[in-house]
Amino acid sequence: MANNEPNSGTRKQIDDNLRRVFQEKVEEEVPDRFKELLAQLQEQDTNKGSGDHK
Repeated sequence: MANNEPNSGTRKQIDDNLRRVFQEKVEEEVPDRFKELLAQLQEQDTNKGSGDHK
């Protein structure tokens, strides 16, 4: 009967590659367009809380 579990060397290689890919994504800078959108949303929230309710 064949064992379908990857051996420990293969498993370590997969783990290392996944960690590397996820770490690259974590370190990736947020695109300028997203920063602009976040700033606009933050400004809207600030304006809503400034007492402009009628």
